Amino acid sequence: MNFLQTFMSGEGGLFKPNSLTPMQKLTLRFVVVGLFYYAFAVIEGMIMRIYEIQPIPAISSDQFFAIMTAHPLVGIFGSTYSIVFGAFLFLVPFLMNKPLWSIKLGNWTMWLIAIGTFVFWSSGFITHYAPLYTLYWPLPADFSQFSLIGGIFFITGIALVMVGTVFFVINIYKTIVFTPEGFEPQPKCALLKSALGMTAMANLFRKNKKEQLVSLPVAAIAQGTVDVAFNSAIILFTGVLILVYMVAALLGFDLKSSAIDALLYKNWFWWGLDLIADGLVLIFVAGTWYLLATLITGKKLYMEKVARIALLVELVVSWTVWSHHLLSDQAQPGFLKVVSGELVTAFELITQGLAFFITLATLWSARPLKMTNPLKFLLGGLLGFGLAVPAGIMQADIGLNRILHNTQWVIGPHVHVAILVGLAMTLYSAIYFLFPILTNGAKLYSQKLANFHFWAQLFGGIGMGAFMGMAGLHGMLRRSLYVNGEFNLYMILAAICGAFLLFGFLAFFFNIVMSLGLNGVIGIFKPSKLKTTDLLPKA
Repeated sequence: MNFLQTFMSGEGGLFKPNSLTPMQKLTLRFVVVGLFYYAFAVIEGMIMRIYEIQPIPAISSDQFFAIMTAHPLVGIFGSTYSIVFGAFLFLVPFLMNKPLWSIKLGNWTMWLIAIGTFVFWSSGFITHYAPLYTLYWPLPADFSQFSLIGGIFFITGIALVMVGTVFFVINIYKTIVFTPEGFEPQPKCALLKSALGMTAMANLFRKNKKEQLVSLPVAAIAQGTVDVAFNSAIILFTGVLILVYMVAALLGFDLKSSAIDALLYKNWFWWGLDLIADGLVLIFVAGTWYLLATLITGKKLYMEKVARIALLVELVVSWTVWSHHLLSDQAQPGFLKVVSGELVTAFELITQGLAFFITLATLWSARPLKMTNPLKFLLGGLLGFGLAVPAGIMQADIGLNRILHNTQWVIGPHVHVAILVGLAMTLYSAIYFLFPILTNGAKLYSQKLANFHFWAQLFGGIGMGAFMGMAGLHGMLRRSLYVNGEFNLYMILAAICGAFLLFGFLAFFFNIVMSLGLNGVIGIFKPSKLKTTDLLPKA
């Protein structure tokens, strides 16, 4: 088969999109959308890396900061949310051996996230709306500095994403507790308690332990979805608040932005935003590690009872750590800085450390293991969080925060290493593992490309984070432009590492497209001819 035939029909023509169930197609749609927006985020990141070395004539500074505003949101909502939500809408029913509660609601989630992301991204691209992703009050409502129309479209896009997120939350919990027609009835309350970790906690004090009705990975998804629900409610409310001010201004009314207490707003906003990073990411990632470790090894998870309790503790901790983002805010109460910002935040090193140890112990128990793509990327994800979480804990010290806050250190060794190495490589591990399941056995086009993808992602992510961190330790602020070339050496090295990330992603994307074929990718978005109740095609 020549290159053109393979490109059109996939590796050896093995992939048959017509044989996929609605659930398989739904998940693959999410993944395609997520990878599309990941490409957006990587390209925007490279533009910023280059711009910080030498300003690009075709891009104004306003456009640069508009890119900086949209860049993390495209990566979080457009890419990560799409991939994670798609995977979990497949895994929850798959692991519980029952259909998804609503395929239609799942498709609504996908399209709302896809369209909403494009709306807020294009708003920044066209109008240069650039209050930065923190949206600190009254910055997003400052119409003397930013485009009013651009702001309305930007916030509308975020709101669409949040509505889609709410649909995801409903679908997950409905799937966990509902009993499909023809299935043996199960107690909804007992299912919910098991999923939320209440049964595991209560079993600590019972002589006769109650059986867990849901598996540990499903429990992790359920508990992470609690933070997703809180986050979507807070960000949606905040977006509506900003929209009220913007629409009022459009109609000629001044609602006086000083009516909103800026410190209260920042605490509210960061409580919601931090649920993404310190809540659902750590919980979802821990659950994904556990699932991948058991699937790769075929063994039971090491210390499973402890893992269940640790997930619940992490959930509670995630509600109380937001103040580490405000350690350098002089108006923030000292009590919140010490208790929430330092002490409770440091506890995440224990909960995530337990997840790290349990996963490695499970893998160790099954040695020797073949170094497959899922295993390689899982180990890469573990390494990423092993580097990024301690970097975050260092920042959560009032003394060190005075030095590190608002520098490239924060966004480099902590944020980018966590996302590009820890989170992204964990997600890639899941994609490589689920790929043959979701495509009914389609073969990967090239193992060499997969190997290149692994090393490029690993060294590119760690290298870029390290060089950004070095610049930060020498005083380079984040969200700032330097035109005197003071930090060019670090930015050039970071850009080279960023290029590895870009080329690694392109190798992965090409590998997937060649495995499925262009017709196969298009076929994913066509309606399935199989029943919506089918988990996988019948043998």
